[in-house]
Parts: sequence; structure tokens; C-alpha cells
Amino acid sequence: MYNRRKFIKISAAGASLAALSSSAFARSTILKPPPALPIVISTWDFGIVANKEAWKTLSSGGRALDAVEAGVKIPEADMNNHTVGRAGYPDRDGHVTLDACIMDEFGNCGSVAAIENIAHPISVARLVMEKTPHVMLVGDGATQFAVEQGFKREKLLTPESEKAWKEWLKTAKYSPVINIENKQHAPGNQYNHDTIGMLAIDAKGNISGACTTSGMAFKLHGRVGDSPIIGAGLYVDNEVGGATSTGVGEEVIRNVGSFLVVELMRQGHSPEDACKEAVKRIIKKKPQTAKDIQVGFLAINKKGEYGAYAIQPGFSFAVCNAEKQDLLIPGKSIY
Repeated sequence: MYNRRKFIKISAAGASLAALSSSAFARSTILKPPPALPIVISTWDFGIVANKEAWKTLSSGGRALDAVEAGVKIPEADMNNHTVGRAGYPDRDGHVTLDACIMDEFGNCGSVAAIENIAHPISVARLVMEKTPHVMLVGDGATQFAVEQGFKREKLLTPESEKAWKEWLKTAKYSPVINIENKQHAPGNQYNHDTIGMLAIDAKGNISGACTTSGMAFKLHGRVGDSPIIGAGLYVDNEVGGATSTGVGEEVIRNVGSFLVVELMRQGHSPEDACKEAVKRIIKKKPQTAKDIQVGFLAINKKGEYGAYAIQPGFSFAVCNAEKQDLLIPGKSIY
């Protein structure tokens, strides 16, 4: 039998509960505001100046894709940076070969590997994405395409890099140094490589990423690491987030590292936890190798939350948004 008084009591209780929930939600929102967007993050200390360049695009309402391309071009052009771009150390035959890839919010991507005599491989990678039916061009074909698109051929082997290469030839011993980006002027044969990977979310909430490197110093001619490989050095899914990697690319490739990080975020992991799990998988597969190398991952999710993890201490990343312009954060590590 219908009881009007009972119905009114239940309705009142429900309204009170709804009001309480609404109040609690409001307090929660105040206590934990969403991350500030737009935002750009990138690997290593040279990511600070790269982020500042990317921020010029993001802060004016520009697209994340344009921001990441502009940002990573800064270290590509830095004559004091021997791990990225035109001043990179050569391979053991004296060739400076560059790798880069880029990916946008629609899943479009472009890449170049082992390209020579072109100062900005990231811009060539973007044109591969936008003007060809392909994802990757390599070697002479990549250089030919760049020239056809109006890029200028230029000698990339600088006097300083050539001097370092000739010094290395005396012993021809390859001994990578962990976190060499902090030891740019290490003497003797202590040369390695590192990468700038950059991820950005623009004001519309769209994500893009870029990754560029000159690869391992004194590598075998033709060697390509993870940096230009979509899913290894970089991966973006606009519904989930993006990830990029740095360090010894062979181990990242074997684990399809950046794709793994994004898929872990899809399953509910935070960016930091996803990066940590990817690092742990590398260590689990090759525990003895992992003790002597560095691999790090950097990730951001759709909310703008970011995190990083590496095998060894010393990895850092840079963050830039409306609240933080030049923040450098030390990444956590397993060892």
C-alpha cells in the first residue's frame, strides 16, 4: 500500500545524501585541482630550453604537434650538444647519422633513421608523416627526400666532434657512460649518447610527441636505436597519454617500451608506475646487462599527470606549464 509519509522521508534522505555528496565532491575538487594545461615535458636538463620554445606555441593556443617540433629543434641546433642533432658525435666510420620521429593526436606518425647531412631530422620526420604514405625513411632515401623538400645539405661533423672521434680511434674501444648528457666533455673514450623525448598537451587537450638523437657515439655504421621507432622511442594515444624513452635503445626496442608504458596507463597505472613497470621488465629479461646501462621512460596521461622512472640514478626531466617554466625533476630509479 502506498505510504505518502514514508515516501517523503525517503526522498528527503536522498536529497540530503545528494547534497552531502555534492559538497564532498566540491571540497575534493578544491583540494585536488586538475593539472594545469597546456603542459610540455621532456627528457634531461636540455629539456628546459626546449620546453621554453615549445611553450611559445602552447601558451598562444597552438597545436601540441607544432610545439614539440619547435621544442626539440633547439637541442638539435645546439653546437654544444653532442648527443642530439648537428653537433652529434659520429659513428666509427666518421659519419654523423641522425634519427627522429614525431606523432600527433590522430595517430599519424613519421620517422627518419640514419639520415646524413641534414641538421633538423625532426622536421623531415614530420614531412614524412604529412607528405608521404609511409611512416619511416632511412639512410640515403631519407636524405634524398629531405633535399627534395627543400632542406639544405650541410656538413655535420664539427671540428670538436671530429677531434673526439680521432681520439677514440686510437683505441677503438666502446665503453658507454651512464647519463653522459651530464658529462658532455668527458675525456678519452667515455662517450655515449642520449635523446630528447618531448610530450605536450595543448589547450584543447590533444597530445603529441617528438624524439630526436644522434645515436650512440662511435656506433657501427647503420646502427639505429629506439628513438625513431614508433612504439619504442615514442608512442602517443590521444585517449590515454604518451610516453618516450632515453638510454640504450636496443633494450627499449626489445620491450617495445613506450607502447608498453601507454598500454599500462590504459589499464589504470599512473604515469610513474607505468614507467617503473617498463623498467622492471627490461631488468627481468636481462638482469646482468641492466646493471651496466641506463634506460629511462617519461610519460604523461590525458589528465596532464606525468611521471618517470629509470634503471640507474641520474635521470632527470623538465616540466613547463603556466605554473612552472623551468622545473627540472630528478627521475626515480630501480638501483
